Amino acid sequence: MRAVVQRVSRARVTVTGEITGEIGLGLLVLLGVGAGDTRAEADYLAEKTIGLRIFEDAGGKMNLSVAEVGGALLVVSQFTLYGDARRGKRPSFDAAAPPEQARELYEYFVEKVRAAGLRCETGRFQETMQVELINEGPVTILLDSAKGF
Repeated sequence: MRAVVQRVSRARVTVTGEITGEIGLGLLVLLGVGAGDTRAEADYLAEKTIGLRIFEDAGGKMNLSVAEVGGALLVVSQFTLYGDARRGKRPSFDAAAPPEQARELYEYFVEKVRAAGLRCETGRFQETMQVELINEGPVTILLDSAKGF
């Protein structure tokens, strides 16, 4: 699994004019599921995301997690994180999980975040979405359950 995690002051997802998820202070998580991923990868990535210390403490140092600042998460499924454009100019998405597997692991990831006591909003799986955000910092972190980066 891969995630692009952005520290935000606010973010929201809209599908055909309807807001499906919206948060204030917290994390926007663009989540991609790979073909070989399992719940173990989702567990790892959920724990890593929840525990990221990327919010500033009183001294201005990035030292606090989303839970410690009372923030929320907005998790948006994004299979294009597995796009491979190394050959040619049209990305291949062969490494992305098929929709059924991706949906199950995406929903499992969201459940893990909620089970940790955090508010977690979502986009709408397999829909065209508009994502708006105010990235604070800007702070953007790339996570990969295979630890490729």
